[in-house]
Order: sequence, then C-alpha cells, then structure tokens
Amino acid sequence: MIEDTALAGLMHFEGRELPFRAGDTVASALLVAGIDFSRTTPLSGAARAPYCLMGICYECLVNINGADNQRACQVQAEHGMVVSRQTGARADAMMTVPFIATRSTL
Repeated sequence: MIEDTALAGLMHFEGRELPFRAGDTVASALLVAGIDFSRTTPLSGAARAPYCLMGICYECLVNINGADNQRACQVQAEHGMVVSRQTGARADAMMTVPFIATRSTL
C-alpha cells in the first residue's frame, strides 16, 4: 500500500513557510524541514531539540500562535499556524516559586 504523501498545508516558522503532511506534528514538520533546535535552556542558552517525541522530556517546547510552553511533539501541525523557538525559561516559570514540602516543614 502506498501512503498519500500530498502536502496538507504550510505553517510559519520564524519567517519561513514550512510544508507538512497530514498527520505530522509540529515537531516532525520542524525536523523534516531541517530546523536543528526548537528552544534554548534558561541558564546556559544551549540549543535543545525534540528528543523523546512522546511528550515526556519537554525538550521540544515552542511558541505556537503566541502561546509559550507548547510541546511540539504533541500538537498536530495546522495550516497557517505560527511557530517560533522558545527562548530561556517558560513564561510562567518565574511568576511563582513552588512550595516544596521537606521533612522540616511537615
């Protein structure tokens, strides 16, 4: 059986139009297009790219249509969507400091 390989649409990535096929995730479309990283780390600025492709590692975080912290491997590519690299810490990471219960606080 031959799979249908027709293009399903185009998404926008930092000034480029990237084609994708039906069923592609944002991460797979980025990888096929040769995009070598999708985010940078908050401390060192090191480039990170999709790794596990199943939503566990969070290495593929991108901004999609203005929303940060989107796991590119879990979002289906859609025609016209606007995607950009996520730089540094999550937008909501610096807003609160979580309370971590320790033995001395219990």
